[in-house]
Amino acid sequence: MKNNLDMTQPAVYIVGAGPGDPDLLTVKAQKLLSLADVILFADSLIPEEIVNLCREDAEIIPTANKTLEEILALMIAAVRSDKSVVRLHSGDPSLYSAIYEQMQLLGEANIPFEIIPGISAFQAAAAKLKIELTVPGLVQTIILTRSSGRTHVPPSEELAALAAHQASLCLYLSARHIETAQAKLLAHYPQDTPVAICFRIGWPDEKIMVVPLGEMANCTHEEKLIRTTLYVISPALSPAQRPWATPLVRRSRLYHPEHSHIFRSSHD
Repeated sequence: MKNNLDMTQPAVYIVGAGPGDPDLLTVKAQKLLSLADVILFADSLIPEEIVNLCREDAEIIPTANKTLEEILALMIAAVRSDKSVVRLHSGDPSLYSAIYEQMQLLGEANIPFEIIPGISAFQAAAAKLKIELTVPGLVQTIILTRSSGRTHVPPSEELAALAAHQASLCLYLSARHIETAQAKLLAHYPQDTPVAICFRIGWPDEKIMVVPLGEMANCTHEEKLIRTTLYVISPALSPAQRPWATPLVRRSRLYHPEHSHIFRSSHD
C-alpha cells in the first residue's frame, strides 16, 4: 500500500479529530473533511462544529449506534463506488480508538487506507494547564494508560505496577472505576500528589480541576463524571513547577549556555 494517498482517491482516511476544539484539527484533517464524499463519525465523542467543516453535499453518517461490521460495510461499499471516506475518530487514532480491527478488515477487503494523527486529550490538557509533563530532574516519562474494566488490561500493565514509576501518568477511560484507581495510585504516589481532572477537554463545557490524589475519587463523584474524563497524575503539576508563578526551579540542559551540541558550542 502506498504512503500518503492522493486526497481525491477513493480510499478510507482514518482521521484524528483531536479532543473537541475544531481549531486543534490538523491542516490535513481539515482538507480531507472539505473533500471527502462520505464522513463516518463517532457522534457521541465529536462535536457538531467539526462536522460542519465537511462539504455541504457530503454524506454524513453517525456511528454511535452502529457495530464494527456495519461501519466496515458502509466504508467498503463507498470506496468500491469510487468515493472517498473519512472515518473520524476523537483524539488520536493510535490511542483507544479500536482502529486495529478496522485496518485488518480493510486490508482483507483490499481497501486502501491512510491514518491521519490528531492531538490527544493529554496534550490538550497539558496545554490548558500550562505545564510540561517532562520536567528536567523531576520527571522524564509519560505513561498513557487506563483502568481495567470490561476491556481488561494485561496483568503486566496493571495500574499499581505502572504507578510505581511515579511518572506523569495520564489515565483514560477510568471515571467509572475511580475508587479502585485511586487506591492503586496511592500505593506509590504521595497522597498530596496533584491530579488534574479534565472533563471534555476542548469542548465548550470543559472542566479542569486540580486536586490532591487523595481527593480524586470524591471530586469525580461530586462532579458526577462518568465518561470523557482524563486524569493527569504528575509531580509536574506542583505549584513549584508553574513557571509563570514562581522563580525558575529547574532548567533544561538543552538551551543552557554551558551546554554544547552539534549545532552550538558552549558559552562558559
